[in-house]
Parts: sequence; structure tokens; C-alpha cells
Amino acid sequence: MIKRDIYLKRLIERMNNGSIKIITGIRRCGKSVLLFEIFADYLKKSGIDDNHIIKFAFDSEEYLNLINEDIIDLAMKKRKVNPYKFSEYIKSKILDEKKYYILLDEVQQLDCFETVLNGFLYKNNLDVYVTGSNSKFLSTDIITEFRGRGDEVRVYPLSFREFYSQFDGDKYEAWDEYHIYGGMPALCKQKSDEQKIMYLKSLVNKVYLTDIVERNKVQYIDELDSIINFLCSSISALTNPKKISDTLKSIKGKSISDITAKAYLSYLTEAFLFTEAKRYDIKGKKYFNTPLKYYVADIGLSNARLNFRQIEENHIMENVIFNELKIRGFDVDVGVIETKETIDGKRKLKQLEIDFIAYKGNKKYYIQSAYMMPTEEKLKQEKRSLIKVNDSFKKIIIVKDNISSQIDENGIVTIGLINFLLDENSLDL
Repeated sequence: MIKRDIYLKRLIERMNNGSIKIITGIRRCGKSVLLFEIFADYLKKSGIDDNHIIKFAFDSEEYLNLINEDIIDLAMKKRKVNPYKFSEYIKSKILDEKKYYILLDEVQQLDCFETVLNGFLYKNNLDVYVTGSNSKFLSTDIITEFRGRGDEVRVYPLSFREFYSQFDGDKYEAWDEYHIYGGMPALCKQKSDEQKIMYLKSLVNKVYLTDIVERNKVQYIDELDSIINFLCSSISALTNPKKISDTLKSIKGKSISDITAKAYLSYLTEAFLFTEAKRYDIKGKKYFNTPLKYYVADIGLSNARLNFRQIEENHIMENVIFNELKIRGFDVDVGVIETKETIDGKRKLKQLEIDFIAYKGNKKYYIQSAYMMPTEEKLKQEKRSLIKVNDSFKKIIIVKDNISSQIDENGIVTIGLINFLLDENSLDL
């Protein structure tokens, strides 16, 4: 079993805090294993009796039989699990005043689950943890349904560090595999390239796309399909709904309004398939409304979507760095710094970009992703925007080359990609 220590630590930190712990993330990223195996194992090793750990998976025939529910009947009648039956089952398990840990998987399959979960909040000896796959359950607005007592733990596909921990080979061979197939946990069981390719394509086409279409009653499926392709093929590029609409019209001959494109983008981010990164004006201290950047949750899914025909390692590297920063708990923006330069004898305003501004508490890092810096000119170009930032926060360039951390006369640190990914404290070295 692959260790997911960063998420286990976050669950441990939230134990007995009076909130419902809501484990969110893209489907098949390992939420159920984290809750039912890794966290449950931690509870047992911490001395919690088995009868004080109550598990229930709402998509499991074995568990549903415990409350006289039939998984086939639920599917045929398209109904959800009876909340009265489930509540009675939980009551029958609470036999004393000691703390009980309730672990619920796919809880959106329970009818009136918000009401049931809110009821648990009034029981002082219950500590509740839930996962689910419905975007309305997973999106931030549902947190308000728990009366301000929902505590979200976001889970991602395997980081490179987690992937490497189970990989049979050196770290460079691991990167060669990871940057193509990504870190969906089930891939660790797939032996051949053919199996991995088929699995990833199935996830995108039969799981994520189908789920989004059914959940949001999408009318223009081909257009949604094209938007996914567009985002996968333009990683790290600035975009907005109008650009997407115009591109689909000019290239695909598909007519879709920017309003519809905006709605479809929200469906993709709500399902955690993509994450948006806003542009932040460093000197003006304000956000730009548009355009934005979109990064895919797992690079293997993007490559599969494009039939592995567009393996652009520089853009893949940027996407992996973005995901790694999110995994480490940072809020991440795209930095913009405006400067005046003399062009053709005239002073003109120019916008320079910093790939990422990463924030967490009182920490802030300015980060450039630079696949290669073969010339002095390229080196100056990458450092240029960082030098323009006039504050004391750390400025970092991450390069593909295998190098130890270096610092120049401007205080700019250069780190090798593999070292950055494998050391969770690499930003502070």
C-alpha cells in the first residue's frame, strides 16, 4: 500500500475538532484507500478499539446488506440509500460514551446526507470523516451546508515523491514514466504500456466525461469534449471563455457561446479535473479577471486525452510543479509584474510573468519553471521578472537539469526538478 503521509497527517491534525472532515478530490485518486485503509489503520495502531471505528461504503453491496438495502434495487430505481435505515444502524453501533470514529465512503449516495451528517455534529462522542464523488457535494458551497463545521482535506493523484516510493527503478527512470503516465494510483498495478494507456483513456472518456455530462445535464457534449482537448493541448497558456469559443468556431467549426464555455469550464473545475490559476498584479496588488491558466489534475490524463501525441516536457514540467505546490498546501497564483521599457526609442509598458506565486501563511515564494537554460540570454530572461520583484521573499528557478541548489548574487535560487519534487522542504533549502 502506497503511503499517503501528507494526507494522513492532515486528517490526524483534524481529529476531534468538532467538524465533519470532508475528503475531496478527483475520482480514483485514492480517497477511499486513504480513509478506509490508511486512516483506519492509524486509528487501530493508536489504540482505538475496532468497535469504535464504524465504516460504511454506500456503493458496497456488503455494507448495504447490513441495513437491508439492495445495490441492484438502488440502481434500477435510481434512488438513494434510505437515511432512516442508515441512522438506525449507526445508533445501534453507539454503545457507550467513548469516542466513535465514523468513516463514510461515497456518502452522496445517502438520501438527505446533509441532514444526517449535521445531526452527527450534535453528538459529542462522534468524529465523522466522509468522501464523495458528486461535484455538488465536493465543491466549496456544500461546506456551508454543514453550518460552518465542514473541514475539507483535498486529495490529489500520487505526487512524484509518492510515485517514486513504489517505483522499481532510479529517480530518472521514474520521471520518464511519471511525466508520461502520471500518478493515478491504480496505474501501479498495470504492468504494460498498453494497459496503462487503456486505463487512462477509460478514466477520461468513461468516468470523468460521462460523470460530468450526466451530473450537469450537458447538452453540447461534442463541445465539452473539444474544450477538454483544448485545455489539455494548451497547458500553461493563458485563456478565457471567449478565446475558447472563438477557437472552437475557427478550428472545429463548432458554435458555442462564451457563456456556455464559461459554464463548461466550471463543470471541469468542480469535478477537480482542472484547476484554475488567477493572474496577480504584484505591484498593483490586485487580480486580473481574465485571462487565466488551467492545469490538469494529473498529467497522464492529459496525455491520454491527446493520444500521447503531444508530449511537451516543458509544459508537463510546469503542470507537475503547479500540482506539487497545491499538494503541499499552497495557494498558487500566476504573477504579473509591469515594467516600463524603451522599445524603438519609446517608453512602453510591458508585462513580465512569473510562473507561480505560492502562498501559505506568512510564507511566499516566487517560482519560475525553466525546462532548459542553455544560454546566458535564456538565463537572464528567466531571472528578469524575478529581479523586478522588489521584496524580500524567496525567488526560485526550477530547472530540469540534475543540479544541487545554487544561489546567485541577486539571491535567486536555482533547484533541479527532481530534487524539488523529492524533498518536501526543498523550497526552504
